[in-house]
Amino acid sequence: MTEHQLLKIEQEFESPVYVYDAEKIESQYKRLTDAFKSVKHLKINYAVKALSNISILKLFNSLGSGIDTVSIQEVKLGLAAGFKPDQIIFTPNGVSLFEIEEAAKLGVKINIDNLSILEQFGTKHPKTPVCIRINPHVMAGGNANISVGHIDSKFGISIHQIPHILRIVENTKMNINGIHMHTGSDILDIEVFLYASEILFETAKQFKNLEFIDFGSGFKVPYKLGDIETNIEELGKKLSSRFNAFCKEYGKDLTLAFEPGKFLVSESGYFLTKVNAVKQTTSTVFAQVDSGFNHLIRPMFYGSHHDIINISNTKGRERFYTVVGYICETDTFGNNRRINEINEGDVLAFKNAGAYCFSMASNYNSRFRPAEVLWHNNKAHLIRKRETFDDIIANQIEVDFSPKKEKQLVK
Repeated sequence: MTEHQLLKIEQEFESPVYVYDAEKIESQYKRLTDAFKSVKHLKINYAVKALSNISILKLFNSLGSGIDTVSIQEVKLGLAAGFKPDQIIFTPNGVSLFEIEEAAKLGVKINIDNLSILEQFGTKHPKTPVCIRINPHVMAGGNANISVGHIDSKFGISIHQIPHILRIVENTKMNINGIHMHTGSDILDIEVFLYASEILFETAKQFKNLEFIDFGSGFKVPYKLGDIETNIEELGKKLSSRFNAFCKEYGKDLTLAFEPGKFLVSESGYFLTKVNAVKQTTSTVFAQVDSGFNHLIRPMFYGSHHDIINISNTKGRERFYTVVGYICETDTFGNNRRINEINEGDVLAFKNAGAYCFSMASNYNSRFRPAEVLWHNNKAHLIRKRETFDDIIANQIEVDFSPKKEKQLVK
């Protein structure tokens, strides 16, 4: 998308507003499927938690994608978007047996990462196929805050507990149809990922009726000019070759599955904000925008970098600005960034705003969550209305604390 197109969208829908480029989503999906085209059976399950708008889900459905869900609400959202139950995998963490049973009743694929829940579910529902999430104790992600493969992670069942898993499967006679892992986000070293994959292959040999092996995702995307990213093409070539060889060894063709979120939608997203004020202090020039970490928490939560550009002044000279929000907390989006000269009323665009941005937004400070727009076929489509004050109080129940006057008795 061009700065001019983004500026027109802000003028039509006002700020703050999230904008997603459908063409970029489609090209990322094609890039991933092309990288693994030598695999006979490939399944991409989009991670709903990254961006859960129903129109985005419908777009993925039209591309032939499945979805990866982490809550019963995401499962129901996927069904509402038109996905068939067998196109949905439920990969929760820390949920009750009841929620897993509720998902199973809807006919979706079940992925369990807890020995206790595995035994309880297998005992009650031995005929329902189950995938098992393994923790390979490998951290392939580049960010310690978003790596989930370490030994003390709450995610997955340790590879050292495979004998326990096998005992549960034998005792309950349950059907294990898949093996899964997810080591973390921002994968930089393909060889580390491939090493973790070998652990998954070794684990898969223990189960004779598998239908698929899910390698998770965590592929890194570039956040700024010259930034490194996961070499999907190289990974596709190396992992495809190894996977095809494993299938021959296993004795049947399995499905190779991934569950990407950030890789598919991050670069498609732009977050547009308007500058409320430019404030000069003794050492810093602040650009204060009409948003805060209530709308985009990743820079404060994860230390994530989002390029910030002034789309109102694309040819202006660069100056240093610290971009901050209007929340009554420290909510710094970027420190001392080189940005084209900013004036009050200018519109700033935050890049890489497609993944884990709106989906992590809140009403902190009783602010409204912003609108969402999908740019598709050179047209802007409103896919979520901006909230109003009625939305803020819709589920609140007022209690009357006014003093009640005692009735006087009349003699």
